[in-house]
Amino acid sequence: MVTNILKGIKAYFGTLSLISKLKLWKYFVIPVSISLLTGINILVLAFSLSDNVAQLIIKFWIWDWGANTFGMVSQVIGGLLILVLGFVFHKHIVMALSAPFMSPVSQKIEKHLLGKTIYVYRETTFMQQLLRGIRINFRNLLRELSLIIPLILLSFIPVIGVVFTILIFLVQAYYVGFGNMDYTMERHFDYKESIQFVKQHSGTAIGNGIIFMCLLFIPVIGFVLSMPIAVVAASTETVRILHQPK
Repeated sequence: MVTNILKGIKAYFGTLSLISKLKLWKYFVIPVSISLLTGINILVLAFSLSDNVAQLIIKFWIWDWGANTFGMVSQVIGGLLILVLGFVFHKHIVMALSAPFMSPVSQKIEKHLLGKTIYVYRETTFMQQLLRGIRINFRNLLRELSLIIPLILLSFIPVIGVVFTILIFLVQAYYVGFGNMDYTMERHFDYKESIQFVKQHSGTAIGNGIIFMCLLFIPVIGFVLSMPIAVVAASTETVRILHQPK
């Protein structure tokens, strides 16, 4: 697991030069635009809904003593809750809608890495790629939320809460890595086979997602660069796994 996580991280080295070499930047214009617009809307939503969420949390405090302090804490908790859930939705919305634009990128990378090697892959249309992207990411969104929400509540436990915070990060990393790898897998596997493939190479998905998640914390630049280099890194590593000697 740890070895594969490191391989997923290592795949990021040289991604920018590969993008320039294969002239792939043009493919990222629409996905980056989707990422920026979605990110801005989520940040606005987080600020506008934090008070409403805080009011719901305050209702759980039935005592008069410490009400003001708990109210301030609730504001922070509400904002963080909206932000975390916002990031979850942001990733899957962007990855789902970007599928038809990222699949050609992945295919060009695979052809570049394999050279003149003849390989068999599934031909898919723009609409098929979009529908698969929506299906994969909707499935991952539901599973991620089912894990994230309990972990968010547990993360507020003093001292040991930091462990659950780390788990939240790793869960998100796994599913974002899953989405990035699927741009390559969709040419080789059907829906169920892709899920099984990622389960077998979960470390690679986590490694890819870790860097992606870290990049999102960089204002503006993170939303611009995270997808291009993450997709290229995932494609190169997934191709390596697919075509390595059995």
